[in-house]
Amino acid sequence: MSTDIAPKPEEVTLTIDGVQVSVPKGSLLIRAAESVGIEIPRFCDHPLLEPAGSCRQCLVEIPDMGNGRGMPKPQAACTTEVMPGMRVETAATNEVAAKAQRGNIEFLLVNHPLDCPICDKGGECPLQNQAMSHGQGESRFHDLKRTFPKPVNVSQLVLLDRERCVLCARCTRFAEQIAGDPFIALVERGALQQVGEFAERPFESNFSGNVIQICPVGALTSSDYRFQSRPFDLVSTETSCEHCAAGCALRTDHRHYQVKRRLAGLDPEVNEEWSCDKGRFGFLSARGTDRLTTPLVRRDGKLVPASWHEAIDAAVVGLKAAGQQVGVLTGGRLLDETSYAYGRFARAVLGTNNIDFRSRPHSAEEASFLAARVAGRTLAESVTYTELEKAKRVILVNFEPEEESPIVFLRLRKAVRKNKLEVLSVASHLSNGSRKMGARLVPALPGHEALTVQALPQQTELGADTIILVGERAAQSAGTLSAVAELADSTGARLAWIPRRAGDLGAIEAGCLPNLLPGGRPVEDATARVDLQAAWGVDRLPSQIGLSADEMLAATAAGQLKALVVSGVQLADFADPAAARAAVESAGFVVSLENRLSQVSERADVVFPVSLVEEQAGSFTNWEHRKRVVNVVNRQNNAPMTEIRVLAALADAMGSDLGVRGGKQAAAEIDELGAWEGQRANLVPAQPQQPADGVLLDSWRLMNDEAAGLDGADHLKAVAPAGVARVSPATAAQAGLVPGGSVIVQGPTGSLALPVVVEETMVDGVVWIPTNSSSASRRSIGAAVGSPVGLTAVSNNSDIAGGVA
Repeated sequence: MSTDIAPKPEEVTLTIDGVQVSVPKGSLLIRAAESVGIEIPRFCDHPLLEPAGSCRQCLVEIPDMGNGRGMPKPQAACTTEVMPGMRVETAATNEVAAKAQRGNIEFLLVNHPLDCPICDKGGECPLQNQAMSHGQGESRFHDLKRTFPKPVNVSQLVLLDRERCVLCARCTRFAEQIAGDPFIALVERGALQQVGEFAERPFESNFSGNVIQICPVGALTSSDYRFQSRPFDLVSTETSCEHCAAGCALRTDHRHYQVKRRLAGLDPEVNEEWSCDKGRFGFLSARGTDRLTTPLVRRDGKLVPASWHEAIDAAVVGLKAAGQQVGVLTGGRLLDETSYAYGRFARAVLGTNNIDFRSRPHSAEEASFLAARVAGRTLAESVTYTELEKAKRVILVNFEPEEESPIVFLRLRKAVRKNKLEVLSVASHLSNGSRKMGARLVPALPGHEALTVQALPQQTELGADTIILVGERAAQSAGTLSAVAELADSTGARLAWIPRRAGDLGAIEAGCLPNLLPGGRPVEDATARVDLQAAWGVDRLPSQIGLSADEMLAATAAGQLKALVVSGVQLADFADPAAARAAVESAGFVVSLENRLSQVSERADVVFPVSLVEEQAGSFTNWEHRKRVVNVVNRQNNAPMTEIRVLAALADAMGSDLGVRGGKQAAAEIDELGAWEGQRANLVPAQPQQPADGVLLDSWRLMNDEAAGLDGADHLKAVAPAGVARVSPATAAQAGLVPGGSVIVQGPTGSLALPVVVEETMVDGVVWIPTNSSSASRRSIGAAVGSPVGLTAVSNNSDIAGGVA
């Protein structure tokens, strides 16, 4: 981590309402006033948006510009820069400024409806507050107010009440400047000016919910939250998002034990004030009638309700019969403390290192890379969001920020706009997100990015001012993780691995890998095992590296593993979902800990209902290795037990002691253990493979897709992108494909018929399809990324809208 101390910016001293203020040169008056606690009302101003000066509510008097001459009329504090010796008077000390602000409020209220009792913003509305604090006591306007038909569906998620809009342009500036999705704009002129959308295209953005939150008057509302509650009836809890590894701060609002909405929290070091739509709207999964509330035990081939004692006894009988021939699959959605409990349960109670959180495509190279380059790191040793903004160059390898870690995308886009950051994308084509970052494509064949990474030093100047971001999809590309590690070592570039799930980093640190103990301790290191044995108070820990998730499923199918303990795993996420399902079905004994019935729990012998994330406290570790606090949102007496309590009960019944009974105990143990200070595992390099002949498949998951975690979020899923097949012009011509036509993509086990999109930046000999969209799934054709597939043009596509052919 750089130790250079940035020079302090040149400061300017001025006076506001008689108070002397010193702020950096170039600061706006409104920021200078904020720094000393002087209130200036505003609507259009937002600290993360460029100044607009459109609402005119922040008018101040400037009797002296610092040169003995003043301004002839009030000025907007949100667009005026400070000057040395400037003297400023706000409405608190100057009647001209106060009159200007009163008049502006009165003007805004001429056509604004007085519908505060039914407006979603009522009770937390800046216009409502400022009308009371800076406005007239009563209105002088007695004519009919302007009205519009309402609401306007800007999208399935965002509704517009045009008569409430005060034309502050916060929404349009956010869409253009921050998200890079300028699908809304101010249209018409004068009294008819309003927020409009493109006639041909709706407001498509992964960040559309932010315009609802920053709208100061309730003109933009959420289709999910509209008329659900009054803000003052909500109970608010600060917490962290459970979806991706960005680590966003959230504010969760609930009423009557039901979460009504989620808002982006304020955290300048992480998500600033923004949130993606997945984190904002995707919180309904397992909150419906399908939630598990009582244990289930399989009797006579059917799952039937049972008491907790019966379920625990049944699970213990099955696990004891399996001995050490047990596998533990944890998934990547668990709190850090829960992952730690699973790691301890597997080693100290079951006596096995067969534990893996990677319910997705993975490899032995990845396990080695995680042990050598990721586990046991601290925030001080890691790349951070702040460093991304300050970097000269960022290289993306097997990583699409907008889809896989949206806040990373926003920070990179911000750095491109403000600091001229250069972004290079090692990929088969420039995605929409890459275009919005102004990224330069480094063409690579899917599954063979290692060859391109190895050649990067000859093409681009790399050094300590370069950051390499590699995604979890690199596990599907042999040699890529080894290549990026070598590239970082040889050039001095910083390296960060960014997974897709919120609990992945915590699972690694908790030892939910077959080759790792907690804190990055190598399983094969005797000293590390002795250290952990002393901490846990056990005589012996297994010393042999366990089986990976895929290996566990294969061993189960072969009868070599007798039992599985599974938590929060979707079989559809594995590289071969059909094989995963077959393995679970053939397992001798399966224990499932779940919120609702899933493909695993439906086939399990014992099912334990467990708490939702909102019902327990703990933490996630984001991709920076920064701890993110998760707080209890709903305190319900009838909520199921946490997974830690279930594991502790199982351990007790098996004659062992898990050692922890709750999240606080687990967190304390994690902190006490700390990171391993001994010899770390070495990276065992893997060799890249040469591309096969034919058209190669590329694919990744989109942020908004058919993920189980988005079940129930119907409005969000309604705006999910449809599946398409992207090919280069040359590949399209060779296969006889035309834009807007259809193509059948043929894999080893099936085929998909999809609309064709000719992508100018696509590498020749490649077709891209989504991994898990509503109309297309890469898994349904049985082809891995980088493997050859067949392309067949569809002569008559009138009956094909995408789907299995």
